[in-house]
Amino acid sequence: MYSKVSINFAGRELSLETGALGRQADGAVLVKYGDNLILVTVVAEKDPNPEENMLPLTVNYQEKFYASGKIPGGFFKREGRPTEVETLNSRLIDRPIRPLFMDGWRYDTQVMATVLSSDTETQMGALALVGASAALEISPIPFQGPIAAVQVGRIDGQFVLNPSRSQLVEKSDLELVVAGSAQGILMVEGGARMVPEEDILEAIFFAHQEMQPLIELQAKLRRETGKPKIDFQPEALDETIEMEIFTLYSAEMEKALTIPIKNARREAVRFLQKRILADTLAKYNQLAGKESLVRQALENLEAEVIRKLLFEKQTRIDGRKPDEIRPIKCEVGIMPRTHGSALFTRGETQALVVTTLGTREDERKIEHVDEEFYKTFYLHYNFLPFSVGETSNRLAPGRREIGHGALAERALARVMPGHDAFPYTVRVVSDILESNGSSSMATVCGGSLALMDAGVPVKEAVAGIAMGLVKQDNNRFYILSDILGDEDHAGDMDFKVAGTYNGVTSVQMDIKIAAVSKEIMGQALSQARDGRRKILEIMNQVISAPRPELSPFAPRIVTIKIPVDKIKDVIGPGGKTIRAIVEQTGATIDVEDDGTVNIASANGAANAKALEIIQNLVQEPEIGKVYKGIVRRLMEFGAIVEIFPGTSGLMHVSELAWRRVPNVRDVVKEGDE
Repeated sequence: MYSKVSINFAGRELSLETGALGRQADGAVLVKYGDNLILVTVVAEKDPNPEENMLPLTVNYQEKFYASGKIPGGFFKREGRPTEVETLNSRLIDRPIRPLFMDGWRYDTQVMATVLSSDTETQMGALALVGASAALEISPIPFQGPIAAVQVGRIDGQFVLNPSRSQLVEKSDLELVVAGSAQGILMVEGGARMVPEEDILEAIFFAHQEMQPLIELQAKLRRETGKPKIDFQPEALDETIEMEIFTLYSAEMEKALTIPIKNARREAVRFLQKRILADTLAKYNQLAGKESLVRQALENLEAEVIRKLLFEKQTRIDGRKPDEIRPIKCEVGIMPRTHGSALFTRGETQALVVTTLGTREDERKIEHVDEEFYKTFYLHYNFLPFSVGETSNRLAPGRREIGHGALAERALARVMPGHDAFPYTVRVVSDILESNGSSSMATVCGGSLALMDAGVPVKEAVAGIAMGLVKQDNNRFYILSDILGDEDHAGDMDFKVAGTYNGVTSVQMDIKIAAVSKEIMGQALSQARDGRRKILEIMNQVISAPRPELSPFAPRIVTIKIPVDKIKDVIGPGGKTIRAIVEQTGATIDVEDDGTVNIASANGAANAKALEIIQNLVQEPEIGKVYKGIVRRLMEFGAIVEIFPGTSGLMHVSELAWRRVPNVRDVVKEGDE
């Protein structure tokens, strides 16, 4: 049945339609917002997947190039593997909807969001998330929604709802995507230009207030055309058996979990869980073939012990207080041939971060439906399997690695110098060598150190910290600073905050409970600021400002400006001249449309030679100035003299000597200077 609901939202009509497209999906919603169209579909398999022990949810966001009147590049001229933007938007949709599926849902479920039309100015991620929630709402799939998402900017001190791409780039000092329900906040993702925590908090709750009409709109669509929900009753372990496990083994689990070394702790927990599983299955015959139910109870036991330690003993499994940060060690310049390097170690999390300086040839091309541009700063995050004592055949980065890299890149991009002041392409690579929580924030810290070690004139140092939450039903809660992997798994929130001493540059928050209050988020941001400043103090003891000189192995870039009408002289026919200069000097040369010429080489002499050649090519002769030239051709009445490449003139025979010259060849020959 066709149905359409709409409202005026941030100055434009936003509508949700169903019943016309994708009618064989369990749920299909077409989101219209101005000239933007996104089709979101959801489908769940009819039978559960017996091999799955976790929620089998897949989210795919795709931008069709035809949406903005473009044809894809490449040989095949069709959309291929997901771009980084598509991957990040897939994660943006996945993260807030995943906790809203019912426990025990083991039916393979796929959400597909396809951009069909784009005005190139609207950010699509938040709209796609609204569509995903609406499609789930009208489907028979059990889903504890609806939820919505909006984007928030701030221009001239005023919050702006769903700002355009141009506004975000040119005017806004923050860029947040906030997802939430009627009850509270579910997810935050974004960056800022060193904005105070109090302003970030206000922006988040401004977004929550403004998204409420979108939640009501989905509820209206559900009432008009929603399908009956599946009566899903997940199989659960008998409460008596689960309570018996808790009673018998809580003390042993606490003993195992409080082992300070991660590998020893995980091995002790694994051994204990294996023993409990065997004992329980042997004792209760009715559990034959239901190992997964017992395993879930063991995970619940582990989480319960971690939470109990906090509320009863005010301590964490590694002995720290809630706001205590693990020991930190920073090193820089540890790799002699790199341009900048750092090793950042926080507890059992370690990031090796390297900065490499390049030229315009190394810029990263970004091509997607909205725009095509080149990035002069980018960060790559690699989570190596041995960092957690595992093996893996996967070599390409996964969604998690791309997401963590984007988070860290955003944190550091806010302090990078402009390209005019520092005309280098900068690549930062973070290899995670050890991981026990907060590896993305270790990347931020290590990246800041490596940039300074490379001599990149960053505005300020940047650090990051991951915050956690453990909350009871009676509203008692603890905010945890610098969480471990086990605390992340057992807790209710993962809130990553990066920034300088005075403000936030990047945030990412996900929760596992219904919502978090303003009080909790405010305390988390305040505690994160205190922790971040402590980390910065430690980092500043190692390196507190960018090195005054670049690495001797880094390219040196010399920039000059030439007249636009002289560009053709430097490039030459078919690029012949510029290729000859490159071959002759070994320098890399880039000429921009406005006449800016960048000459780059690690060899200063090569730069100087290339600069001299280019200056000779473009300089204009001045009347009255004396030039040294080379005789290129002899004529009866004088000689053609080249004073610099491409500029020659006739020197009359009367000017060749102080005496009368009857024959030009008597005083000069071709090649003379």
